[in-house]
Amino acid sequence: MSGLSMLHPETEADVARMVGEAAAANTTLEIVGGGTRAGLGRPVRAASALSVARLSGITHYDAAELVMTARAGTPLSEIEAALAANNQMLTFEPMDHRGLLGSTGEPTIGGVFAANVSGPRRLSAGAARDSLLGVRFVNGSGDIVKSGGRVMKNVTGLDLVKLMAGSWGTLGVICEVTFKVLPRPEAAVTIVVGGLNDAEAAHAMAAAMALPVECSGAAHLPESLVRAFLDGRLTGGPATVLRLEGLTPSVAVRSEALQAVMAGHGTVAVLDADETSQLWREIRDVKPFADRPGKPVWRVSLAPMAGEQLVAALRLHTGVDAFYDWQGGLVWLAMEQDPEPELIRGFVKALGGGHAQLVRANAATRSSVAVFEPLSPPLEALTRRLKIQFDPQAILNPGRMLAGV
Repeated sequence: MSGLSMLHPETEADVARMVGEAAAANTTLEIVGGGTRAGLGRPVRAASALSVARLSGITHYDAAELVMTARAGTPLSEIEAALAANNQMLTFEPMDHRGLLGSTGEPTIGGVFAANVSGPRRLSAGAARDSLLGVRFVNGSGDIVKSGGRVMKNVTGLDLVKLMAGSWGTLGVICEVTFKVLPRPEAAVTIVVGGLNDAEAAHAMAAAMALPVECSGAAHLPESLVRAFLDGRLTGGPATVLRLEGLTPSVAVRSEALQAVMAGHGTVAVLDADETSQLWREIRDVKPFADRPGKPVWRVSLAPMAGEQLVAALRLHTGVDAFYDWQGGLVWLAMEQDPEPELIRGFVKALGGGHAQLVRANAATRSSVAVFEPLSPPLEALTRRLKIQFDPQAILNPGRMLAGV
């Protein structure tokens, strides 16, 4: 984006006009929000940039109905402050990438949904796209499109809301989003099970998730990384952490039940609400790897019981450190030197399949390897057809997700 001329639309109509003019001139555009996730995905090679930062503000918020509408450039901090004032929250706990990527700026609500950013509560509450109810965007021809309203020619039947979430600005410029929110839990605690190796932790987390205690988070922090959390206050070796949230009496009862079962797996301790908030924020933002700016970082999702098998297999071939979220189904990997995409994806495939995304690497590496999980031929063909339908001139974020698309 450095050195590009920047367009600054202030309204949705401005976006439509500017994109339409770019399409007519066959001028490629990099779509920019707060800029905090510019280092994610393949580098975009565009002639100009279009920022939605001035499309800002909450346009509708019905706290009683648990629904909010906001323009795409609205800072996430503004969204969260408005929700906190009504004791509500975004359920999907979006990650803040600034620490990991070394970026600056303010995350925006449009960027969160464009990248489908989801944190630890994804395990129980779903991804960002599952909270998205409506979207207004401008396609690559400069047409304004809204979910539930105008239907684009030849795409009847597509769920435009779900399609735009995770499209990374390659199908349209998101201008406004409508999403559901939920009440903030009255109480929160974290049960810490100490002393388990990766395989033992996988079984302990599976046992916890099978109980009727409704864990809203389940992660394992190996001994090599555990002191990076909570300012080093987690002691006693590796920590398997299980979060409970809800009404105070309910959390107390569920906590006792979970502790009783987990005592059969290892030593048990309990973190209070403040410690719980800090810990899961640090898990969400991948705090241990923020201090290793030169190391490639992968985000790998696969079957929960396969996570520790993936790490064990990798350690026989390369230098890697890791921790686990989503009951072991999300593995964060920090490589000692090279990204090793073929090695990682080969093991993922052998373990039943999944998705491996290269989250942090230099621009040269991100240009030369598949940053996102390679698509099967049918899915790649469908992706190319969708790109043609939504962005016929291929001017929006060219190449960010897939080379040549």
